[in-house]
Amino acid sequence: MKRSIKLFSILLGISLFLITCRKEEYNLERALDKSEIKYSIVQDKSADAGGNTVILKNETAGTISMWDFGTGRSTNAVDTVHFAFKGDYTIKFAVLTGGSIVELDPVTIKVTEDNLNYVNDPLWTAISGGVGQEKVWLLDTDAKFFNGPLTFFGVNNGWLKEGNPWNGGANSTGCYGADCWTWGPDLTTIYADKMTKTDYGTMTFSLKGGAIFTADKKFEKVTQTGTYYLNSAGKTLSITNGSILRDYKPAKNGLRGISNWSNYTILSLDENTMQLGVIRDKDVDGEGLCMLSYNFISKQYSDNWVPEETGPDEGFDPTFASGKLLEMLTGNTSSGRMWALDAAGNPVDWIAKGKGWTKTAADSKTWGWNDDWDAIAKNSWILFDRLNGGMNYTLNQNGSFTRGTFSINQETNEITLNGGTLIQNPGHWMSPTTNKIKVIKAFPGKVESKGIWFGTSYDAAKDEWLAFHYIL
Repeated sequence: MKRSIKLFSILLGISLFLITCRKEEYNLERALDKSEIKYSIVQDKSADAGGNTVILKNETAGTISMWDFGTGRSTNAVDTVHFAFKGDYTIKFAVLTGGSIVELDPVTIKVTEDNLNYVNDPLWTAISGGVGQEKVWLLDTDAKFFNGPLTFFGVNNGWLKEGNPWNGGANSTGCYGADCWTWGPDLTTIYADKMTKTDYGTMTFSLKGGAIFTADKKFEKVTQTGTYYLNSAGKTLSITNGSILRDYKPAKNGLRGISNWSNYTILSLDENTMQLGVIRDKDVDGEGLCMLSYNFISKQYSDNWVPEETGPDEGFDPTFASGKLLEMLTGNTSSGRMWALDAAGNPVDWIAKGKGWTKTAADSKTWGWNDDWDAIAKNSWILFDRLNGGMNYTLNQNGSFTRGTFSINQETNEITLNGGTLIQNPGHWMSPTTNKIKVIKAFPGKVESKGIWFGTSYDAAKDEWLAFHYIL
């Protein structure tokens, strides 16, 4: 197969100055002539008899490499490329020298045999379906698996699949540097000011005779055909002559602040789901640098998705029958029920219309939950009882006890702790500041296994509650 990929254009403004102290004059370094640039492209036949392994070397000091090998691109001075499929590949090379880009003559190599070991990998299979197959992907615009199509991470976040809370992982932050955090806005927030609610189309990763990428971008009104390369070890993906399904509209200006739509960090990838991260590297809207994760589901997963059952058990803002809220809090005995923060599970969330986005304590570690809360939750609880015909509570805060009475507003599902508040973490912004708490989410008939979400502060702008999860 003949593959010839046009050399990508790169706009780089790099000025290299020589400072002459005596004259204080600045001179741009001389751009090297094409004949002065030394490089090599060598097929390593000892690694692959068919020439599938190719070693690229820029041997000219003081220059910046720009390789385009058809299935991907690189700026490394020395790089090794593996071609899984036989065919002719045109490799293009250019360097940045003296503030100018100098293009060298392209080199065409012939790979005479397939070596499918280079794509016989769980991640290659997950993204494409395997050798000879292809897989169609969609943005998760309806939150069928993720919270929605877009999640925000720090620029040093990376592969987090083994501990990804969306997949039942324990506590893996995927942190590889100083800037690590995550924020997963719900659909209301995403479509209010981050993305457009629309049909974004499909993108397909194929391994039928080559690593072929195609995209039918309904939102952008364009179709693309290119190639892709997946680095299994480095958990990265590069796409040539194409880009993923996308949208981003800070200040409603569309895709601002993102200069590289060819290279992606793979945050997670399995048979049904994929998160691809792209760096927002320009702070054009005052939002700061970050990694935008576009969240995808396979078309097959989407077509076979069945919504979870909804109804009273979902419990958003439930108005219980007379006496049912009291019964949930205290049980059927006068001695009552003791409740503790769900520190080992999912202790805190932002909940709107019965839906939150955290699934484990790891999801809130970067913005709320911390080791101090862990320590406090371990030795603290609140007891609701009906001793002596009253409605009483006892709060244990690390061995310090407060006892009082409580009342219930049945119409609003509000509980008032007379003379007290819920458990505190002194000095922390999440500590409840009011003695009135609202049952935001509850599960009549399943309270023993699912607990209750107590809302302690309300964000009117987003119509959502900061809520704590208490379990028996």
